[in-house]
Amino acid sequence: MQTPNRIHKTLLALIAGAVTLLALFPLLWVVIAGFKEKTEVLSTPFRFFPKQWLVANYTDILADAAFLKSMGVTFGGAVLFAALSLFVNAAAAYAFARLEFRFKGLLWVYVIMTMFIPGMAILLTSFIVVDKMGMLDTFAVLVLPGVASAGHMFFIRQFYLNIPLALEEAALIDGAGRLRIFTSVFVPMSFPVFVIVGIGSYLAYWNSFIWPTMTITNPDLYQIMQYLYNFRSERVTELGMLMAGSALTSLPTIALFLIFQKYIISGIKISGLK
Repeated sequence: MQTPNRIHKTLLALIAGAVTLLALFPLLWVVIAGFKEKTEVLSTPFRFFPKQWLVANYTDILADAAFLKSMGVTFGGAVLFAALSLFVNAAAAYAFARLEFRFKGLLWVYVIMTMFIPGMAILLTSFIVVDKMGMLDTFAVLVLPGVASAGHMFFIRQFYLNIPLALEEAALIDGAGRLRIFTSVFVPMSFPVFVIVGIGSYLAYWNSFIWPTMTITNPDLYQIMQYLYNFRSERVTELGMLMAGSALTSLPTIALFLIFQKYIISGIKISGLK
């Protein structure tokens, strides 16, 4: 006879399995739809599995140079955006957490206030700014405007506030400057937090659609979401290839989560304790 504890664990496992299946269902459907004929993707009645498994959709989309170029440009931009985001937000978080300077409290309130402004509310003004600066149709317009993030600053700052002052004081006694303390003491201890912030920045860039559509018209700089949108508009009937492209687009993100899953869990635990 099962003990109450074992029954409880079994129920939790079943619930977790059901939630996981529901969460993965859209992705599974997209992957499998990539093996269907173009007329079968949205056929009625609905069929989850194809009548005949076709790999042509995946091979054809991989043979499209524009698709591969968009994937490469977007991946490179996402990595650069994440790296710059980590540098800028971590440096600002350290300044607000450990340094003392005039108007520090007022500036921090100003930074935090930006968290409550919807991005859509400043979309037009942001476009006007980058237009006046001559940044349209450049790689910089995709990367620089969103690097600084109040949410990421706040997250990293909360972590830095909980690092013992003794470590910093010992480094100061040894003659280390603020830059050396930041790079040699705080940065090495921040890896789990940096993983959370870095992946968040990466996903924000990878999934962006409205901003690239507004600021980029050069096909050489098309982001992957732009490519998929244009593909859907220009090749309306090629739904199988569209599903295959969407499935392949998710691979870099899935790989990141698999590689850094241990640190993601660790970072989530840290965020829950602060």
